[in-house]
Amino acid sequence: MLNFIAALVVAYLIGSVSFAVVVSRFSGLADPRTYGSKNPGATNVLRSGNKKAAILTLLGDALKGTLAVALAFHFQDQLGLTRSDIAWVGLAAFIGHLYPVFFKFEGGKGVATALGVLIGLNWALGLATAVTWVVIAYFFRYSSLAALIASLFAVFYNVLLFGINGQAVAVAIMSALLIYRHKQNIANLIAGKESKIGQKSK
Repeated sequence: MLNFIAALVVAYLIGSVSFAVVVSRFSGLADPRTYGSKNPGATNVLRSGNKKAAILTLLGDALKGTLAVALAFHFQDQLGLTRSDIAWVGLAAFIGHLYPVFFKFEGGKGVATALGVLIGLNWALGLATAVTWVVIAYFFRYSSLAALIASLFAVFYNVLLFGINGQAVAVAIMSALLIYRHKQNIANLIAGKESKIGQKSK
């Protein structure tokens, strides 16, 4: 139990590294929490007009989710972790991104990190979810809509691949939290006020 708790804490700390803020600082850009949607994520960084910074943010936020899960798998035997335990470790990293201890608990919405966690759990699960996001984003040009639909499909894909178990619960909670963090986006979509992908902040 202590090993499991320690793994959760480490994963949370890994997830708490906000690449949107870090990359923006090193790139000489404004804090992403001060413009656009005020969300420290790749989509909002893209509104600064700096595509390189947005790509680095996307990769960093995704890789930290994958890293947390990969480390849990690597030390699985030593720590006595089950596959379901590792899914909860991934969830801890995701929560770290949403509420980062290093940045006054002001985090992003978790799309990239959630994808990184899913890829870490199973490449097919992550790939299917990513393709779903790309398809919706391509046709509708709304990152938030793509994230909402992909998060729901992620739960379906996971059950399809692994059945209903502890991992399914962890993925479902991650999906629910992601949807909750998009509540303002949902309101904007309904009102027709949501910004499209690549649209610069005024």
